[in-house]
Amino acid sequence: MTTIKSIFIVDDDSITVFGIKKLLSSVVICDNIVSFPNGKDAIDAIKVLINTPAKLPEVIFLDINMPILDGWGFLDEFVLLPIHKIITVNIVTSSINVLDREKAMTYRFKTQHTLTYNTKPLSKEEIQKITTAA
Repeated sequence: MTTIKSIFIVDDDSITVFGIKKLLSSVVICDNIVSFPNGKDAIDAIKVLINTPAKLPEVIFLDINMPILDGWGFLDEFVLLPIHKIITVNIVTSSINVLDREKAMTYRFKTQHTLTYNTKPLSKEEIQKITTAA
C-alpha cells in the first residue's frame, strides 16, 4: 500500500466524496483526508498551509462543477501560488465534454504540478494509479 501524508477532495457531491474516501482506504495509508464542498474553501486552506509545505496535500481530487468557486477557478488560483512541492491534481468530473478535457490539459502548461483527468465514477484501479504516481 502506498503511504500519503495528506489528500484533499474538492467536490460538493457528498456521495462522490464518500466513494473516493472508501476507495482510498483500500489502496493507500493516509491519516489526513480532508474534503471541501467548493474550490474557495480548498484554495483558502492551501494558502494557509503554503508556509508549511509538509502539511500541503500530495494529492487533490478536484471536481469541475461546484458552487462558489468551481474547479476552473480553483486551478486559476492554484497555478499562481508559490508552491515548490509537486502536487498531483486529479480532475474528477461527470462531464464528458471534450472541451472540458482539452481545457484541463491547458493547465499542464501553466504549472509544474502533475495534472490528470478522469470521469466519474472512479474505479479502484484509477485511484491506485493516481496515488501511486504521487
